Amino acid sequence: MSKKSGADGRDDFERGLDMRRATLGEDWVRRATEGATSFTAEFQDFITRYAWQEVWTRPGLPHETRRLLVLGMTMGLARWEEFELHCRAAVRGGVAIEAIKETLLQGAIYCGVPAANTAFKITQQILVGEGLAPLPEPLSPERRASRQQTFSRPQLSLVLQGEGDKTPIVFSHALGLDLHLWDDAAAHFASLGHPTLRYDQRGHGRSARPAGPYTLDQLVADAVRLIEEWDRGPVVFVGLSLGGMVGQGLALARPDLLRGLVLAHTTAQYPSEAQPAWEQRIAAVEAGGMPAVVEQILQRYLGDDASLPGLRSQLRETLLAQDAASYVAAAQAVRSVNCLGRLAALRCPTLVLAGGRDQGATPAMAEAMAGRIARSRLALLPDVAHLGVQENPHEFLGLLSDFLAGLGE
Repeated sequence: MSKKSGADGRDDFERGLDMRRATLGEDWVRRATEGATSFTAEFQDFITRYAWQEVWTRPGLPHETRRLLVLGMTMGLARWEEFELHCRAAVRGGVAIEAIKETLLQGAIYCGVPAANTAFKITQQILVGEGLAPLPEPLSPERRASRQQTFSRPQLSLVLQGEGDKTPIVFSHALGLDLHLWDDAAAHFASLGHPTLRYDQRGHGRSARPAGPYTLDQLVADAVRLIEEWDRGPVVFVGLSLGGMVGQGLALARPDLLRGLVLAHTTAQYPSEAQPAWEQRIAAVEAGGMPAVVEQILQRYLGDDASLPGLRSQLRETLLAQDAASYVAAAQAVRSVNCLGRLAALRCPTLVLAGGRDQGATPAMAEAMAGRIARSRLALLPDVAHLGVQENPHEFLGLLSDFLAGLGE
């Protein structure tokens, strides 16, 4: 077998192994290669070189398309062990659930309904196991009509936690991050009896990535759909940064869905002098992807605080995994937020949280919002930059608990 080396001195096997790990995960590849025997070693070498290096790295198709093709092919051949392996890897790798569903639906036509039935069953089990259980959707006439009208809406990744009878809470994350921003907060309040829902906004995490630019109205519509389909409202909506902008739009458009609103580290309007900075950030991502701005964003989110190296590393990993085109699409919605003049119409009890070290969503911006919302309370976390729930979770969750208590919880 050829052992040709590239400019980096690594041969086809090593490069193929990198692609295999990136697609299927380190654990699976380690088991397959370290568990090789004198009978299987040449086969493992063969598929690593010719499948994973020669084919998977070809530039003619996007990596996600190759993932979906494998799902369709293994479904058609009824190779269910391979289908399950690649389907789980696709979900964990951030392939949009909507794209997987469409692949299986088309497979129902070209591979047969029995094959699609098995494929949907396996995929549903994977989604449940990954904490991405889809919301119930009974096939009533009303629901069928609704689904026909909203077929193009993006599939949103979410996690439900808690079955108590206290007020449900929905958590919405910042630009470039994902639902994991709220993992500890959701677990905390679920343990206290609050059903919780945290979700990846469109273009983020494991949610679908429709073409942009996105608008705040679209992001608000996504939140409305989630809350209505969850059917546990009215809810307390906790939004941080971009999530807080969505919360403002939600409270203005559908106050009936809310019992309370938390606006953390956010703004209702950027001053005109902030627009050039947004233009520069968007241009940098378009030219160089997320690596071009990751350190700038970390500085924005955490400031100069060097006491949280683990958090900084985790955020860097999340930001670098963010799809660049979707980041730009969502950034267009953020830069255009313009709710300040309408906040006087809000009647929802509201907690406005600001970080004393936040240079993007400043305490002055928080004061401007709170001053216009009749039933609001302003709280300052003096030693926090932009991510209070991660930088100082004890104080952040304490303020949120007090707010919930004030609602009668």
